[in-house]
Amino acid sequence: MTPGRSGRQKKFKHTPRKSSKKLPLAIGLLIIVGVVAVAVYMFGMNGSSSPAENNTNVPSGNVVLLQTSMGNITIQLRDDKPTTTNNFKNLVQQGVYDGTIFHRVIVGFMIQGGMNTSASVATIPDEIGSNNHSVIGTVAMAKTSQPNSATSQFFINVADNSKITYQDGSTFDGIYTVFGTVTSGMDVANAISQVTTDSNDKPLTDVTLIKAEIID
Repeated sequence: MTPGRSGRQKKFKHTPRKSSKKLPLAIGLLIIVGVVAVAVYMFGMNGSSSPAENNTNVPSGNVVLLQTSMGNITIQLRDDKPTTTNNFKNLVQQGVYDGTIFHRVIVGFMIQGGMNTSASVATIPDEIGSNNHSVIGTVAMAKTSQPNSATSQFFINVADNSKITYQDGSTFDGIYTVFGTVTSGMDVANAISQVTTDSNDKPLTDVTLIKAEIID
C-alpha cells in the first residue's frame, strides 16, 4: 500500500487537490478485484466446510444421517468403494450403529465410532485404489494392523491425515479405506474431537450415535 500511495503523490504533484479525490483507474480496478476476491473466499468459508466437501471428483452414492448427542452429521457415501459402502449401509439398515458411542477421540486427528457388541460382523477386504485420500472431512474404516480386517468401526478425519507416513514406508492413505465425505456437520465432528478424554482417548462423558439412517 505504501509504494502505491507514494507513487500517486509523485504523479499528481502539480495537482494535489485532484490526487486526493480521484484514484488512478488502474489502482481503482485493483481495489475492486481485491474486494471481489475476498467476497468469493468468504462465501466459500462456512462452519462445515472441508477440503473433502469441495472435492467434486469423488463418485457419490447414498446419503447417511448420523444423529449424535452433540448434533447431526451428514455423510455422502462413495459408490466406487462398493464392498465398504454396502457393508456400512447394511449395518445402518440393521440398526447396528444406533446407541453406540464415539469411543476413541483425538483432537487434531479423528473421531472413531461404530464399535458394537450386539452383532457379529464379518471382516471386509480393503478397497484402497488411487483415489483414497484421508483429507479433512472424509470417512474411513478403522481396522487392526492386519490387511482386510475392517468390520463395523469407522472414523471421521478432522485433520488432513493423508500426509501421514509411517517408519516402514506405509502411508495412512494406503491402509484405511475412505468410503465417504461429510457434507454437513463438520462443526459437530470438530466439537466431538475436542471433548475431554481419559488416557485411552475415550470421552469422559459419552458422545452417543443416537441413530444412523439412510436419507437419500
